[in-house]
Amino acid sequence: MMRTVQTDSDHDPLGWSRLHFLRTVDGSKTLNEMDGPAVIISASGMLEGGRILHHVANHAGDPRNTILFVGFQAENTLGRRVLDGRAPIKVFGEEIVVRASVERVDGYSAHADRDELLGWAARVRDQGQVKRVYLVHGEPDAMQALEQGLRDDVGIDDVRIPKRGETFAA
Repeated sequence: MMRTVQTDSDHDPLGWSRLHFLRTVDGSKTLNEMDGPAVIISASGMLEGGRILHHVANHAGDPRNTILFVGFQAENTLGRRVLDGRAPIKVFGEEIVVRASVERVDGYSAHADRDELLGWAARVRDQGQVKRVYLVHGEPDAMQALEQGLRDDVGIDDVRIPKRGETFAA
């Protein structure tokens, strides 16, 4: 890819001449009829909605294809089921056997890691802005470890992991 970027006339890593942005639904639908090699880059949303579902439905059954995950896939999402090799999967109510190769590349997450979160919490705590912390997004074991870190390492005593549907008064 670096050679392509270096030799392409505009030197734009996301704008080389063979990259086509499909901004419309109709443009995206053309990918369902492709015959030949291609790379489809899509915001997956953990395969929970949007155009990516059409791409999965139309291409996941072909063993010549690869589904490459570069972001976190939370438990109980379609993306996680595909990543874990649970088959068949359901897309639009239809069962699909994933025959495509499923791969994962770590290191591209937009989420902060534990140390970054604890560092941020310590800085905010030092400014007197933290009274209580609610942990609402993440794997249960990771949230429990973060809760312990917030208590032990940062000194925030009121850390809560709400149960589904639990509400709190302000």
